[in-house]
Amino acid sequence: MKKAILKLETLACPSCMQKIENALKGLKGIEKDTVKVLFNSSKAKTVFDSEKISIDAIEKAIEDLGYPVIKSTVKDA
Repeated sequence: MKKAILKLETLACPSCMQKIENALKGLKGIEKDTVKVLFNSSKAKTVFDSEKISIDAIEKAIEDLGYPVIKSTVKDA
């Protein structure tokens, strides 16, 4: 399992946070209980199975909602 921290552009509203959280929880390979989107720091954190989903696919899911990902960091969970 890998832990991802994705730095996003500044989030404008709490509903943006909810949209991103719901999108990540809907992806296969993501540990749903670990998804956290932090409004004040504009970050998304999650634990995922790198054999089922890539960091690129996670970034794309967020960017497809219209929220640019500035940087992502992946570590062993």
